[in-house]
Amino acid sequence: MAGPATVNKKRVAVLISGRGSNMTALIEAAKADNYPAAIVLVISNRPDAAGLAPARAEGVVTVVIDHRPFGDDRDAFERALDAELRRHHIDLVCLAGFMRLFTKNFVERWRGRMLNIHPALLPQFTGLHTHRRALAAGVKEHGATVHFVVPEMDAGPIVAQEAVPVLEGESEESLAARVLAVEHQLYPQALRLVAEGRVSASGEAAASR
Repeated sequence: MAGPATVNKKRVAVLISGRGSNMTALIEAAKADNYPAAIVLVISNRPDAAGLAPARAEGVVTVVIDHRPFGDDRDAFERALDAELRRHHIDLVCLAGFMRLFTKNFVERWRGRMLNIHPALLPQFTGLHTHRRALAAGVKEHGATVHFVVPEMDAGPIVAQEAVPVLEGESEESLAARVLAVEHQLYPQALRLVAEGRVSASGEAAASR
């Protein structure tokens, strides 16, 4: 039974395309009575996304909006997505391995209310294959970043970052695994900051552990 601690929690939707490991980390964190956000909706653009089952097992409402029937009509897909978010009275959106790029119109509609986690220390290594590129560049530190989503890919205001050292003889797989472990801690912390109003897209105070 929900107590007074749940009254002011922000309603959060998590968007996934695959296994949703960061989604699971957010759901776990949000179980705490003093956590300022509730994961009330998980949306996938893929009917076969592995993350749907664990979300349902946790009692979270899941919705599939398959992008394929929309073809190249990104606006129509986003209208369907936006309608679902509004139907569930969503305050904040967290992207967790959601493999669709949004149009500028959709991003602007949710500006300041949509977060993404990126497996690199932005502004380094935007885009894909971040671990491989970090190793090729010979950097000593790699990590993860949670940022607000803006029309430019991986360019939004940073909410939180955490670094991991790149070890001698590191493989892409071992680095990816250590960064993913950091992501699972970092994303819930970043969502807390935003849900509590301690960080915003306009007057952001970047937080780093």
